[in-house]
Amino acid sequence: MKLISWNVNGLRAILQKNFMEYFKEVDADIFCLQEIKLQEGQLDLKIDNYNIFWNYAEKKGYSGTAIFTKENPLSVTYDIGIDHHDKEGRVITLEFQNYYLVNVYTPNSQSELARLDYRMNWEDDFRNYLLSLNSKKPVIICGDLNVAHTEIDLKNPKSNQNNAGFTKQERDKFSELLNSGFIDTFRYKNPTLTGAYSWWSYRFSARKNNAGWRIDYFLVSDQIKDSILEANIHNEVMGSDHCPVELILSNI
Repeated sequence: MKLISWNVNGLRAILQKNFMEYFKEVDADIFCLQEIKLQEGQLDLKIDNYNIFWNYAEKKGYSGTAIFTKENPLSVTYDIGIDHHDKEGRVITLEFQNYYLVNVYTPNSQSELARLDYRMNWEDDFRNYLLSLNSKKPVIICGDLNVAHTEIDLKNPKSNQNNAGFTKQERDKFSELLNSGFIDTFRYKNPTLTGAYSWWSYRFSARKNNAGWRIDYFLVSDQIKDSILEANIHNEVMGSDHCPVELILSNI
């Protein structure tokens, strides 16, 4: 089973570039998007052989998630059931026979850490949501989690110690999530690989110089870690400030 996750930084914009070519070429069973920046009715997109599920933010041109799946899910849930979190289109959960798939766009702590307190509250509530699912069947989580977990997950760790996405608080919350029963699939398969990033600033020729961050992830429940065949980052794919990440699993 092949899964792809990509923060496209505006779906309408990337559709004018290479999105459909890549989508058809990769032929994923499940393809998850973050930061679609759409409202309902702004895009009429149908793709043969895929079911499409959208979660739009209330704020125009902001956030939002989508999932394209070949297999029809048993059920679909939007958001996490907590009102103050559920206005930005950040989570879609699909239930399949043997697992849940959760597509998430984690809130950014923003410049000067203006939203860090909210982010900490989100982290606890989202982790509890995942644990409630995990108590029923295994969970696959994918998306832009807006944190570089360890120093090898970004090019310049020393100069970014107190910046959004690399604060001790955010990194500790990510550790807490992993310690509660989940595997970072890319690090599981590539424990010491450096220079592997999924996001680059548009400034300072960051992508050209590979001065990036690994903030896009596939996590899976511990109990299905033996199903992980490959976990890849496709940094050759352009069109967004993020690149797609991929997980290939044996049947679960």
